Amino acid sequence: MTSRFLAALSTSLIVLLAVLTPVSAVAAWSDLEIGDTGRFVSTVAPLDSDIHVQRAVADRITDEVMAEVKVGPLQQGVRNLLHDAVLSFATTDAFRNAWRTAVRAAHAAVEKVLSSGGDTVTIDLAPITEQVKKQLMADNVPFSDRIPVRHEDTTVLEANGLGVWRDVAQGLRAAGIWPAVGTVVAAVAAVLLAGRGGRARALIGVGAACAIGAGLLVIAVAVARGSIPADLPNNGDRSAARAIFDALTESLRLTAWSVLAAGLVLAVGTWLTGRLRGAWHARFRPTGT
Repeated sequence: MTSRFLAALSTSLIVLLAVLTPVSAVAAWSDLEIGDTGRFVSTVAPLDSDIHVQRAVADRITDEVMAEVKVGPLQQGVRNLLHDAVLSFATTDAFRNAWRTAVRAAHAAVEKVLSSGGDTVTIDLAPITEQVKKQLMADNVPFSDRIPVRHEDTTVLEANGLGVWRDVAQGLRAAGIWPAVGTVVAAVAAVLLAGRGGRARALIGVGAACAIGAGLLVIAVAVARGSIPADLPNNGDRSAARAIFDALTESLRLTAWSVLAAGLVLAVGTWLTGRLRGAWHARFRPTGT
């Protein structure tokens, strides 16, 4: 094979890296972060202390209670009292345990939406409602005995907001970390095929391609964050959905930014090294007598 052909193949691999970088990151994230129940629960469970999640849960439970309670002109006052009581309960250990139970049950819905065609991701508030009722009854909060304990799902993610994310997750879920392995192999091959004379240029290209791919992933995550909560029923649910989305994609965003930074360091560092080396040789090159 001629050096020109090898150089063209190296260039093609570098261009491919810009596509492989975000694809491999999403594939690994889908398999390691979303596909594992333990990781999912440990990621979302800490949101029990997020004020947006607490308010969304309090709003939904209060709405359910007030649908059963009719007290005429006192309706708003009773609603405010109950809402404050539920919000106060959201800071207790009992709420944290109930939230963890609800999150574990929600993991199956997440997997279904991302892989097999489910429509929504919901969290069943029944375990939380049950604990709220027990606590409020013990505190003699008015009308707490009329709190209905039934399966009441609150939507935190809708499939129609996922767009290409859902298609990517379906296609890459089974691939796991192998696209990431392929990305590394492509990067190494691009450098080796460039030959000794073009190795520096190949390194610059690899760094730039990885940075571009990671940048596209950062943009895609931001766009997905803006579109997912768009159709949820109220501001409280939208804020809670954003908090959950941010928690689930934190590792993906960290990976994207890390790869972007590493790619820029590789590209810029290689370019600067070449310039400094050229300046050094030009300065100290032996002259003929």
